[in-house]
Amino acid sequence: SEIDESLVSVPRPVEFPAPMGTSYGYYYPPRNDAFTSDEAAPPLLVKAHGGPTAATSTAFNPAIQFWTSRGFAVLDVDYGGSMGYGRDYRRRLRGNWGVCDIDDVCAGAQHLVAEGLADPKRLAIDGGSAGGYTTLGALAFKDIFTAGCSLYGVADLGCLAGDTHKFESRYLDGLVGKYPEDKQLYDERAPINAVDSLSCPVLLLQGDEDKIVPPNQAELMHAALLKKGLPCALKMYQGEQHGFRKAENIEDALNSELFFFSRVFGIEPTPDAAPFDIDNMPA
Repeated sequence: SEIDESLVSVPRPVEFPAPMGTSYGYYYPPRNDAFTSDEAAPPLLVKAHGGPTAATSTAFNPAIQFWTSRGFAVLDVDYGGSMGYGRDYRRRLRGNWGVCDIDDVCAGAQHLVAEGLADPKRLAIDGGSAGGYTTLGALAFKDIFTAGCSLYGVADLGCLAGDTHKFESRYLDGLVGKYPEDKQLYDERAPINAVDSLSCPVLLLQGDEDKIVPPNQAELMHAALLKKGLPCALKMYQGEQHGFRKAENIEDALNSELFFFSRVFGIEPTPDAAPFDIDNMPA
């Protein structure tokens, strides 16, 4: 069936200042002509792509339109290290994974707040795999976002270096440093080691058969969040690997994330939001 154009948000490229220079992304305004709002600015979801040396795209993405049709603005960030912006931009991530990417997603959110395009009290971030690491790092090392969701993301870089699959076993040498020679650097950039500085709710979505980012990463993070008393939840999807493939799980993950952010931001959940128990969440 044809897509209703009144529900489609058209992205526009944005440039914003960041610590290592100008960075880039795509801004999607909320769009659903059946509804209006008198809010000064919408809640914002910042998305960090995987890779990390990959890039986002402006191709039609239902997973982005899902959010914009429900009142969220979306910023899809091509942080330093992403493809498509030249060699120097790609090389920003050399030795700087967990620094440059985190700086850029935070700078992008702050830029949209300054432009009046996002509510500073309702800034969320999500990402899968490497984007999940950027998400957890932004929540642990910075104080910009007020909620986040990591999908099969990396919480402990040292564990990833020693436990990931053979094909990417040396990938981190160029992104962080050699392991175990540079173990101290890995430990410093591991979100699991900075839980004490976390101060906002976190949702963790994970496949139980993931061989690239094993489930113990999400389990360790969840245990640490529980211990600190922060609102959090871990949803483990049976039979899923690195990236959800079953339609029912893809749908549930989106609806769960919507429910989580709605509860945290005090937004009335839409009927399709998937209710579940959030640990440490006040009634």
